[in-house]
Amino acid sequence: MFPTSRVPSTLHPPSGTAAGGTEVRRQAAVLIAGALQNAILSSANFSSIATDDKGVIQIFNVGAERMLGYAAADVVNRVTPAELSDPQELIARAQALSMELGKSITPGFDALVFKAARGIEDIYELTYIRNDGSRIPAIVSVTALHDPDGGIIGYLLIGTDNTARKRVEAEQKLLDQRLRDQQFYTRSLIESNIDALMAINPSGIITDVNKQMEALTGCTRDELIGAPFKNHFTDPERAEAGINLVLSEKKVTDYELTARASSGHETVVSFNATTFYDREQALQGVVVVARDVTERKRLDEALQNKNAELEIAKVAAEKANHAKSEFLSSMSHELRSPLNAVLGFAQLMDSDSPPPSPSQKESIGQILHAGWYLLELINEVLDLAVIESGKLSLSVEPVLLAETMLECRAIIEQQGRKRGVEMTFPQIDAPIYILADRTRLKQILINLLSNAVKYNRPAGSVVVECTSSTASTTRISVRDTGPGLSPDKLRQLFQPFNRLGQEASTEEGTGIGLVMSKLLVEQMGGVIGVESTVDVGTVFWFELASSTGLQLPVEKIEPTAALPTYVPQDAPLRTLLYIEDNTANLKLVEQLVARRPEMRLMTAGDGRQGIELARDNLPELILMDINLPGMNGFQALKILQEDPLTARIPVLAISANAMQGDIRRGLEAGFFRYLTKPIKVREFMEALEVALEYATTDRRRIPQMLESHD
Repeated sequence: MFPTSRVPSTLHPPSGTAAGGTEVRRQAAVLIAGALQNAILSSANFSSIATDDKGVIQIFNVGAERMLGYAAADVVNRVTPAELSDPQELIARAQALSMELGKSITPGFDALVFKAARGIEDIYELTYIRNDGSRIPAIVSVTALHDPDGGIIGYLLIGTDNTARKRVEAEQKLLDQRLRDQQFYTRSLIESNIDALMAINPSGIITDVNKQMEALTGCTRDELIGAPFKNHFTDPERAEAGINLVLSEKKVTDYELTARASSGHETVVSFNATTFYDREQALQGVVVVARDVTERKRLDEALQNKNAELEIAKVAAEKANHAKSEFLSSMSHELRSPLNAVLGFAQLMDSDSPPPSPSQKESIGQILHAGWYLLELINEVLDLAVIESGKLSLSVEPVLLAETMLECRAIIEQQGRKRGVEMTFPQIDAPIYILADRTRLKQILINLLSNAVKYNRPAGSVVVECTSSTASTTRISVRDTGPGLSPDKLRQLFQPFNRLGQEASTEEGTGIGLVMSKLLVEQMGGVIGVESTVDVGTVFWFELASSTGLQLPVEKIEPTAALPTYVPQDAPLRTLLYIEDNTANLKLVEQLVARRPEMRLMTAGDGRQGIELARDNLPELILMDINLPGMNGFQALKILQEDPLTARIPVLAISANAMQGDIRRGLEAGFFRYLTKPIKVREFMEALEVALEYATTDRRRIPQMLESHD
């Protein structure tokens, strides 16, 4: 109520007049009521819409103007509130009221005021259509207006903007839906897991499980939740200890337990678990993942058994391979030793003075030809064995194809001319590099070229081609005009010792070359193939990876210079000691050394005798066989190295053990050089020169070293 002082003075009744006082109070009440009514109608926070009994708007306050965007003059005496409302909502409201009250109600203003007209309190949600066409949700309270006699003279609709509440409700609804979706997703994720999952509280009681856990235990979810975790395992104490370990260590991995189902079936599981917490980081319990590892354990046991079997087989294979290697090495030695004498003496006779007669020269040539061919056969057999054993050492690097092709051409072209076979090699202008072992690449090319010449027809031809098969590979093909190969013979290619019916021909061959070529190409990451037509010819080809080039320039191989034959008269006498048990080898080296007057040769038949001679005579150089009676060359070398008197004498190995492993082992043991039998005279004499030069230089240093030490 307003204070008395705020009431206008004209409203005070005359003093002492009771009737006048009552009138004043009535007028004051009327003023207050008018002020309140004016305040309500002027409020911008509520929309107040008053209508006549027909529904036509009579009052449209400031709040209504602000909320709906209409000016009062636009709607007063012009429209009903129904015309400002969503028509679909009016239809829906009319239908709902008709069902509720059992009476047909027409959509429109009647639907808005039907309850209020019957004295029923009515508050509902309504969507107004604003002047700009936008929609605004509102909460509307409807009241009937009466005259003093109780008749309805109109209606009052008071509305409040419901946008914020609607937005909050929509957001809450969206959040609720997201929560339900998340719960569904989480549950689906849990249930789709192939492992048994369970949540356990810190007391060890199960709080949730998935269907895999039900299947593992044979119990329903309701039976599991609330039950102790440990009760479902064959060793409850170990199960409980596992949970306690998780609680103390925060996680456990690969903890094995055996689950026991209600049926008695047992399953070995791998137990992995971690603790989980709420938003305030308060411990809630343990999440356990139990994976069935029964099959894995069975496979592990089977694998262990298989590995044991494989290890036994590997040991047996290694023993067999070692035995094979020993046999090959022994066979090599046994074959090379007599060949050493044959080829060595044949070379001596061929270069003797006076020279042999023409007939002798021819005979010696036959001996040398047969001997070197036999040596080639031995080398190929040993090479094949090494490749098949997987012990072949390759140095794969960028190789300039033009240079390798030129070297092969120099070797083969003369052979072609002798047989009247025309040979055509490609003109390689741009540098082409391929990834290969240079030596083995030459071996492959020479083998294919040699076969193309040998098995060609008279006056035939051989064409070598080089093409880029793809952007990353290069193909080299050798085409001949020979008799060609039938499909049956093509199927027999690349078989060891199979010469495809050429065994009875006059052409020499081992039947190993193509096999070795195939293995070598494949070892270098390439492929090899053949195409042939009977009476037309054959094309052998192979492909290797291309390369962009070399990091360093390829060193060109220069021809070996001729050995010097002049020896100065004042040259110092050099003493050589040769330790060898084979008489023929001794005589061969004796005759070679006899050509050098400044050299004196001493010989010993075994290692012990050789060591004694070395200590007594201190030769400049020692030549030593490896396979000696009583003590082998390695043992003798070790004794010489450990003796201060002989430790600095260079020792050259001369052995028929010519496999790469033998040579590597010899050099690692400390031999100055490792020469293989049969001896190649030039290589032998060059090795002597290098070793003697080293020995001379080394002996000159000894006094200086002693003086420096003093």
